[in-house]
Amino acid sequence: MLAVAPHPVINSLAHWRGEFPVFDRAVYLNSCSLGALSRPARRRVERCLDQWDERGAANWYDVWWAALEELRSRYGRLVNASTGEIALQASISGILGVIGSGLDTTHRRRIVTTELDFPTVPYQWLPKDVEVVVLKSPDDIAVPVEQFARAVNAETALVATSHVCFTSGAIQDVHAIADVAHRAGALCLIDGYQAAGQIPVDVRALDVDFYLSGGLKWLLGGSGITFLYARAGTTGDVVPQATGWFAHREQFAFDPAHFTPYDDARRFETGTPALLSVSSQLGGLDVIEAAGVAAIRAATSALTEDLIAAAESRGVHAKVAANAAERTGIVMLPRIDPRADVARLAEAGFIVDARPGHVRVSPYFYNVADDHRALLEVLLDA
Repeated sequence: MLAVAPHPVINSLAHWRGEFPVFDRAVYLNSCSLGALSRPARRRVERCLDQWDERGAANWYDVWWAALEELRSRYGRLVNASTGEIALQASISGILGVIGSGLDTTHRRRIVTTELDFPTVPYQWLPKDVEVVVLKSPDDIAVPVEQFARAVNAETALVATSHVCFTSGAIQDVHAIADVAHRAGALCLIDGYQAAGQIPVDVRALDVDFYLSGGLKWLLGGSGITFLYARAGTTGDVVPQATGWFAHREQFAFDPAHFTPYDDARRFETGTPALLSVSSQLGGLDVIEAAGVAAIRAATSALTEDLIAAAESRGVHAKVAANAAERTGIVMLPRIDPRADVARLAEAGFIVDARPGHVRVSPYFYNVADDHRALLEVLLDA
């Protein structure tokens, strides 16, 4: 095995590994697709199941209602937002659909997005009677801010793009993109699904209007739970037409003749949240908060750089951002047949993913350098 390059933080959070049972049977390097299941998340879900069994719907009136408020609050703390600026939804597509239903595109018909964003972002707008501008990347890694500046104009209603590109792991200059949008009078929406959890997020410093993320990946909560940050000072005019009873300020009045939405971010909510997903996300946040996002970023960055260097030493040039500060725990290794490679690696006990032309490897704080170094030996010595 390749010798591990010395680094003060490369395995600094590896003691968390024992909280993730997957490592008892495999080497998990696929957090950018699905975060590993932790013991705290499983305990939270089991507790919710016990409550369901013991008290049934009575849980709604105390513990489950409190769990929803706890999750809104903890999501808010994660991104430096107030609880009243956080809405819960089942998916990013659901969030986008609700925002899209309330965004006024009567006079501003342009939506600016990029080819590097996860397709659910442009998919929301393509069926609508709007002009969708999909910016091209010159290097398939990132889109320069200058391209946003050339595309955004007085006809633009929304700039919608990613904090971290799922295709390359590159961190975009979100503050600069938001500035481009705001100078033209447009709103800025950021998909942070590949960011929140693995890198620090401060929505105030980023100066964005909407920020979206959720449990599936780096927040270790699994599927079925996402959140929306809606900036109180700039998004008040967006009143969704797609809605539900959780957006109704008097929802327990059960009045079918009148609907008054919340005046905070909860107006972007729709139906009853999935409590098992809420529970698993609370357990995931137990881990994230205890480990600390800054420490997670440092450990994951060190692992990422070691993986890139180890691959380079074997003649494999990863498709990543040129600047280490703009890289995250998503490393794209060029391969002729990535699906076959992923299947072969799975047989050897390594869990990664395939994307067109690449094997995608994503180390996280619960990994150690030996994980990706052993993977490279299997991948490259076939």
